Amino acid sequence: MAQITASSVKALRDRTGLPMMDCKKALQESDGDLDKAIEILRKAGKKTAEKRAGRATLSGRIAIYLDTDKEVGAIVDLRCESAPVASHEEFIQLADDLAKQLATGPGADGPEQLLDQPSPSNPAQTLREQFDDLNNRIREVFKIERIERIDGPCGGYAHHNGASAVLLHVEGGTPELAKDICMHVAAMRPAVLGVDDLDSTLVAKEREILAEAARKEGKPEAIIDKMVEGRLRNYYAEQCLTEQPFVKDDKQTVGQIAKGAGMKLIRYVHWELGKE
Repeated sequence: MAQITASSVKALRDRTGLPMMDCKKALQESDGDLDKAIEILRKAGKKTAEKRAGRATLSGRIAIYLDTDKEVGAIVDLRCESAPVASHEEFIQLADDLAKQLATGPGADGPEQLLDQPSPSNPAQTLREQFDDLNNRIREVFKIERIERIDGPCGGYAHHNGASAVLLHVEGGTPELAKDICMHVAAMRPAVLGVDDLDSTLVAKEREILAEAARKEGKPEAIIDKMVEGRLRNYYAEQCLTEQPFVKDDKQTVGQIAKGAGMKLIRYVHWELGKE
């Protein structure tokens, strides 16, 4: 059996960030082979992660990446168990790498396919290895909750703590306006893009509620339909992005601002932690 020196244990610890005793045990098991010891530690980490798999992942970070040259954008929701881990520098890097690879790589049908691709910050390592190594050191449950890529010109905005992010598919306009509209989405939380995207059943129910309210006010039946259509505008302004007063100019709707800038709003993705 090879002699396990303090320097070899330290070298393994420097590479993995794991406790000295864990590193020493792995080196003993691998007969001093550093690469085998790393693999032993990874396998041990996966077993530990499997035991913790049922724990809740209520914290995390939502990351976006925009490639204006290739006209593509991506958004990734990476979860963990606690707020301190969500703000850890390497966890932030992992979330950013996942979003960047999803945008600039070949794409992915799901998290597992994405994890098998190279890490943008370290191409010699896969995202899975980056994920597993950090998970092994921090020892919290990590989970890629959702991923989405938009092939086309995009605007984007992510809140500073990663708790909310927006990806917006557009045609025309400017990147600055696209980002401003993303910030509007994050602040005002519209349910859909436009009136045509609303659930017709919900609109019909709202129309009935407004009509009944008008009758209770004693309004003549002949004008109720017209009143209801007018009052529905408030409902549309609550639910629809294009009908909402723009946060930076509330004298115009988002739809009017976009049209004036020659921008077509195609669709958006708005994710918040804890809201599926």
